[in-house]
This record gives sequence, structure tokens and C-alpha cells, in this order.
Amino acid sequence: MKITSIRFYDGARQKISKLGLAELFLEVQEILLGVDIRIEEKREANGAAVIREKIDAGFGSRSDWDKISAGGIDWQKRIRYNRSMMASLGVEVQVSARSDLLVRDIVHLRNSIDAGDIEAGIIVVPSDAMQSFLPDRTPSLSDAVKYIESEFKEAMTMPLIVIAVEHDGTGPATAKRKRRA
Repeated sequence: MKITSIRFYDGARQKISKLGLAELFLEVQEILLGVDIRIEEKREANGAAVIREKIDAGFGSRSDWDKISAGGIDWQKRIRYNRSMMASLGVEVQVSARSDLLVRDIVHLRNSIDAGDIEAGIIVVPSDAMQSFLPDRTPSLSDAVKYIESEFKEAMTMPLIVIAVEHDGTGPATAKRKRRA
């Protein structure tokens, strides 16, 4: 994948630097850059679930990334300094659901930050350009910015990072999943 935009909120960039999380933040970017996504560049031609599965496989292939089950953040990794201090990042991958579920992801990250489980949260979304090739309610960078900066302004007071990703190039359409009845 390509990373087309990174937005930092409430001192997330400084927090990552001060707490020694820069290497972990770079690992997140490496994982995303290592996922090969080819899609048909036709409006709403592709399913998003396959893309989500490939991103999850990227995190799952790396050591020490914990997949959190339903109700929590998607991925978390801790690093340890000496024997006493631990710091961690949490990642929410939002490429295959409705855009309004971004608020749920923000809440998951807020709760994990408040509980001291993570120091900063990352939300991964499709770029606006890539989103046009996915189902119409799939979130995009514009949706994430709208929720954080306008509709759920509490998010502006959390160390959050939004990373917009885009496909690597053209290919066959990714399969669409049938909705549950």
C-alpha cells in the first residue's frame, strides 16, 4: 500500500518521540507499506473486506502485535524500557465497515488511552481517492477528519494519528462479501 497522508492530533507526534515509540510507529508504516493491494479502478467495484484481511495479516505476521477481540482496539504492541517502563501503541483498521463506525474506533482508542493500556492511537483509513473504488459507505480520510475535528471534538484532545492508505495499482476487483440477512 501507499501512505498518502498522516495527521497528528493533540501532541501525538511529540508523545511518540518522547516515549521512544518512534520505532514502533515506523513499524506500523512498514506493515502498511508491505501490504500489496491491487484493485479495479472503477467506482465502487471492489470489496473492502479482502483489503482489511490483508492488513490484518500484515500485523499478524509481525512479532508481538496482539489482536484484540471484539470490543477493543484491533491491534496493540508494547515495548519495554528497562524493567519498569512499558509503552504501547494501539491501531484501529477502518477500511471495511460503515464510516460512522469511526466514532466507535475513536471511543475504543480513548478508553484504552484512559485506562493506560496505550499511549497513542492510530486509525488507518482509505484515502479519499481509494475510497471511491470501494463500497459507498466505506470510510475515508475526509470522514475521519470530519469525525475528529467536527462531530466528535473530544477526539481533538487525544493523542491520535490518522493514516490514509491507498492501493498500489490496478488489478482485478477485490471480491465483495454478501451482507448478512
